[in-house]
Amino acid sequence: MSTTTTTDPRSRMPNPLPFVPEMAEVAQGLHKVLRNGTIPPTTISLLQLRAGQILGSTYFTIRETKNLREIGESEERITAVATWQDAPYFTDAERVALELVEAVHTPNPAGERVSDELYARASALYDDKALWTLIMAIAHIGFFTPAALIAKPIPGRAPGQNYSQ
Repeated sequence: MSTTTTTDPRSRMPNPLPFVPEMAEVAQGLHKVLRNGTIPPTTISLLQLRAGQILGSTYFTIRETKNLREIGESEERITAVATWQDAPYFTDAERVALELVEAVHTPNPAGERVSDELYARASALYDDKALWTLIMAIAHIGFFTPAALIAKPIPGRAPGQNYSQ
């Protein structure tokens, strides 16, 4: 199997802000919620890394791996996000967050994606504000998923510098 490495990666589309500047206000609001202090930044990055893996987004996966390394997370915890169910590295609250993001982003042909049982476990670990913050962390990924998958920003580059055109 051969691997092609691009020395000059390019996005499919240009930076969206000159075309839809209103997007910045929505993004700023979501970021403000994520920084309200009710959910540890580590938990937010873990669930967003898992979402990136589920969605097949190199951009999200690289971004959140970098964020986790910058806040001092171990390589074991970062690597184990893909197999969190049987990995010994996560707290109960982190496990519920990872399970919620999987439930939201994985179709369930047998019924509801988020069962009453999963909601009960989440609400036992998070108060209402924290649970809403967790929901908004998942919504944050949902908001940017089309941009990540269609426009394909350049992985590893800072926002504003991740579009080539």
